[in-house]
Amino acid sequence: MKMRKRPNILLTGTPGVGKTTLGKELAQRTGLTYVNVGELAQEGQLYEGYDEEYQCPILDEDRVVDELDEKMIEGGVIVDYHSCDLFPERWFHIVFVLRTDNTQLYTRLEGRGYTGKKLQDNVQCEIFQTIYEEAMEAYSEEIVHQLPSNSPEDLESNLEQIVQWTEQWMKDHN
Repeated sequence: MKMRKRPNILLTGTPGVGKTTLGKELAQRTGLTYVNVGELAQEGQLYEGYDEEYQCPILDEDRVVDELDEKMIEGGVIVDYHSCDLFPERWFHIVFVLRTDNTQLYTRLEGRGYTGKKLQDNVQCEIFQTIYEEAMEAYSEEIVHQLPSNSPEDLESNLEQIVQWTEQWMKDHN
């Protein structure tokens, strides 16, 4: 029996913009598989060292890609990660870059225990649209979309848009 084709979706953006909240709910509503790259790396110890300045492990990008490749070829995966240029372009049918107001992002990151340089660099990353520009360079422009992620209303609107896109994609490709 032939499996139905299902799209792969990348949710990316600065830490604290709401990727995980959106991704988990999206998986529930669409039946797609949700993968949080940070959790995947932690479970498989997919690291190549430790960054003293940011107080966090350094991701072994090659091992992460190897770990995900088979799943991505099958399709139907929502990938959540704060960076996007490590993933092969062929993996994704659509890329959503979540964006949050700087003041709100600052508060969210502070709530997560971010301080000093780590806090400042992440807020600056949002101000300068670093992740969006990274996505525009890594993937074809027509599949990269920015979504506001400031409020519960934004979350619901984003969910509705992506669920609708997913349903249409599946109709068009099956």
